[in-house]
Amino acid sequence: MAGAAVAAARTAGRAVAHPKAVLEHARRLTDVLPALRQALTPILTGRVDDWRGEYAYTLGEQAYVYGFPYLYNAQLRHQWVTQERDPETVPYAAVNHFWHARRLMDASYRDGGCPNNDTLYSLAWVDVSAEPVILSHPDMGDRYFTFELAGITSDNFDYVGQRTTGSQAGHFAITGPGWDGQLPDGVRRTAQAPSPWVLVLGRTLVAGEEDVPEVRALQERYRLTPLSLFGKEGHTLPARRDVLEPVDPAKDPLAPWKTLNAMLAENPPPAHHEVLLRQFAEIGIGPGLDIELQPEIVKRSLIRAAATGKPLLKQQMLSGDWARLVNGWRYPPPQIGRFGDDFLKRAADQSLVGITANDPAEAVYLLCYDDADGVKLSTGRYRLRFEPGNLPPVEGFWSLTAYGEDMNLIANDMRRYSIGDRTPGLVHDSDGGLTLHLQAESPGRDREANWLPTPEQGPWFVILRMYRPRPRVVDATWECPPLERLT
Repeated sequence: MAGAAVAAARTAGRAVAHPKAVLEHARRLTDVLPALRQALTPILTGRVDDWRGEYAYTLGEQAYVYGFPYLYNAQLRHQWVTQERDPETVPYAAVNHFWHARRLMDASYRDGGCPNNDTLYSLAWVDVSAEPVILSHPDMGDRYFTFELAGITSDNFDYVGQRTTGSQAGHFAITGPGWDGQLPDGVRRTAQAPSPWVLVLGRTLVAGEEDVPEVRALQERYRLTPLSLFGKEGHTLPARRDVLEPVDPAKDPLAPWKTLNAMLAENPPPAHHEVLLRQFAEIGIGPGLDIELQPEIVKRSLIRAAATGKPLLKQQMLSGDWARLVNGWRYPPPQIGRFGDDFLKRAADQSLVGITANDPAEAVYLLCYDDADGVKLSTGRYRLRFEPGNLPPVEGFWSLTAYGEDMNLIANDMRRYSIGDRTPGLVHDSDGGLTLHLQAESPGRDREANWLPTPEQGPWFVILRMYRPRPRVVDATWECPPLERLT
């Protein structure tokens, strides 16, 4: 079927330039593929087989882009709340309970999202539909930590952490839409959540493997407490796991739309999206609507729209269209983390690529898919050299991590997944600069401290993370040097 679609697209392109020749060729075919006929007919005749189908397809593509964060988060929430796999590295916790990574992320984690290898994650799906939930943490000293608070659309709405609220012990209320009650003394209110469901994404800096036990001890003191139980000694929060289960696409080709409709009902979109949602409702997409009531031609078109939606988002993300390109590095726009009504970037460059994205003031991630000559990173030897005095300017820390096409960490015998300012034994150049080596095989014993392993075959990319970056990173006046291909 994929081959037929490609052939159809190519033939459609030829038809625009040479319509009579293509039409005559089509007539001679004894078995014209349905996909080919579907692509050619509107071009050659100026007519469509059924306007409802074409309209449903084009509108369905827009609805998929709009709704992708709802779909992705429905899937992740169900997996992380109800499906226990490898609880040391894959989230598994009841609603309003933290899951804590027990060791740094490695290549055994396969859920994508470009995980970092610098911090231990603390994740939670929080339900604030009935009452606020209070996030508490102990005194963190001078250790970097942050709790990113994101709504169901992947947009951030606030932070708790070193940068925003300080390192002293504290209690912070996460309140749902419309809640306007009183909070206990000593509890600080965060910005109001835009949806009843919230993803809390905590990161606590780890100095190295030997530091993991200390960070785990801090994690054990992180708390999520519903307001009705706050301050009550000896309370036990029930392990609730009754979250919406996404419809299985293997059993129902309309599954994405049924899941989206349920998620939109559970997490009502903002009022100013009403005009857009009225359009989606014409093809059965919207809070609580029943897609099965649509005509067959509409349902067939929506199946097609769902099948092409995610590849469309992935291509947009890989295109770099969303970023400012500097030496092959993609500098994110200042709106990242809160793309809001920019639905394409919200879906592709925020939700798909990383589940959420940090506000630039908290962290800037630079993505690089190409070398200094604009060629895709692939099999070969590369280097990244920072000139003296030109290391990434940060108040926190920086690290460089390599990923495969699946947005997961790259397996290697050294079990090294990132390299940065905290990597033990880094060797600086004689002039004070720093050269990092990116390749599959060892660059030699004297250079191994500066080596970041990459795949033996196939494409890959890197992310340079800078936590608490200085203003010249945020405004892109600091330029990261390019990756140079050696062989």
